[in-house]
Amino acid sequence: MPAVTTKKLSDKVGVEVLDVDATRLVEDDDLPAAVLDLLEQHGVVLFRELHAGDEAQVAFSRKLGELVQFPNYPNPNVMEISFDPDNPNAKYFPSNDYWHLDGFMDEVPAKYSIMSAHVVTPVGGETAFASTYAAYDDLSDTEKKEFENIRVVHRMERVQRLSYPDPTPEQLADWARWVDREHPLVWTHESGRKSLVFGAGASHLVGAEDRGRELLDDLEARATAPDRVLQHSWTVGDLVLWDNTGLVHRACDFDHAQPRRMHRSTVLGTESIK
Repeated sequence: MPAVTTKKLSDKVGVEVLDVDATRLVEDDDLPAAVLDLLEQHGVVLFRELHAGDEAQVAFSRKLGELVQFPNYPNPNVMEISFDPDNPNAKYFPSNDYWHLDGFMDEVPAKYSIMSAHVVTPVGGETAFASTYAAYDDLSDTEKKEFENIRVVHRMERVQRLSYPDPTPEQLADWARWVDREHPLVWTHESGRKSLVFGAGASHLVGAEDRGRELLDDLEARATAPDRVLQHSWTVGDLVLWDNTGLVHRACDFDHAQPRRMHRSTVLGTESIK
């Protein structure tokens, strides 16, 4: 089949595929390699109003790598992201409103995320993306040298307190199940590319718990300035893939009492942050 036709979505991140339907998503054996190439170049790939359904989404996702399993959901290959009280992870989802990479508390974070919109809110609920590769590339030479040996402690409690500033003892005990994770500020990928590792879970610099907040906040603010962000407004049926290792993302404000349901498949990571 012919190569895909695309349109850039912003200067820094994102591309839309214009000529793929749900059938081609599953049947075109050349498409996975094309999408992987687009993810490497642009970080985010959009298929607008594809209406692929879970079966096709999972089938395509498996062509990109082994999938993370979510045993608490009807389809363990798909996490349902909603604030439905029956959702087993709903209590953690408010943290999605803050810049993060998925699996920041893991030694090996997820490689790709594949998410489709099933129910959207009339106002808000966009997903915003910013490239952490571009964040590193835009540093000055002096900063690149200065940041080479900085390591950062990432803590679950740090991101959860943004949503729950007065936590209960039960919440604190729950968050403590995640052991602090130490990551370098600069991630040197196996490809040779470099990116910054920051986000709402970044607590402090190693060896300096009372320092580093200003630096981490400044880097996040610079990397996620409006001209560096792709903000996607969802329509039911949209399918978006992103390179979780080269981006941070967040959900934009919306009324959590309004129905909103996204289905996400996740490809296991293949390299640790180092």
